[in-house]
Amino acid sequence: MTRKHLLLLAACVLFISLSYVGVTTKAEKGRQYYEETGQVVWDIQTEEKIIALTFDDGPHPKFTAQVLDILAEHEAKGTFFIVGQNAKKTPEIVLRAHRDGHEIANHTYTHSSKISVTELKEELKQTNELIYSITNYQPVLFRPVGGQYTDEMIKAASDNGYQVVMWSWHQDTEDWKNPGVKKIVNKVLKGTRPGDIILFHDGGGKRDQTIDALKEILPVLKKQGYKFVTVSELVEYKNQKYN
Repeated sequence: MTRKHLLLLAACVLFISLSYVGVTTKAEKGRQYYEETGQVVWDIQTEEKIIALTFDDGPHPKFTAQVLDILAEHEAKGTFFIVGQNAKKTPEIVLRAHRDGHEIANHTYTHSSKISVTELKEELKQTNELIYSITNYQPVLFRPVGGQYTDEMIKAASDNGYQVVMWSWHQDTEDWKNPGVKKIVNKVLKGTRPGDIILFHDGGGKRDQTIDALKEILPVLKKQGYKFVTVSELVEYKNQKYN
């Protein structure tokens, strides 16, 4: 084996080792464990044509308002995982979403991906109190920033009365990358299955593509017989079915 090959092999071993360390610093308990405990939900198993549309990183004065308009047009419900500091700037949008019958959920206060468990507890509390001051409603759902979590984070959220919500892995639209309206539409329409939780973004940047995609997606899924419910309604359906 040449020196060049040895160096390449060493680099590969180092990369794999670092990757392994990165994985082990995250949650050690797997999806099956958390689904069985009910602490985390990704989607539900059902033959009923019900799905949950979720929106992260808002509220935004323009884009969230447009999302609400589209949902109202199609008699659809959504779940909004809002960032506290954004809600503080546009409380009227949060109140409108709540009054329109959508679910308001917690997505931390600062939307920082580097957050300790202690900071997470404080941000959940801060955002919860802000939402309650606007809507007189206390969120029961929490979504980690970027979908990244540890066992300690799940425990902290659960101990404070939250159910952690992820999304169906085949239904990450990646709309935050602005991949093009067609790609967003195709991703959703080709992948939608009963019980899915679909991930969109109504804040955190320009969301024109998300808006245009929703205008195409909702009428098609509605024509296919799908009903758009909140995440809590989706979970409640599961609980009623198996209890």
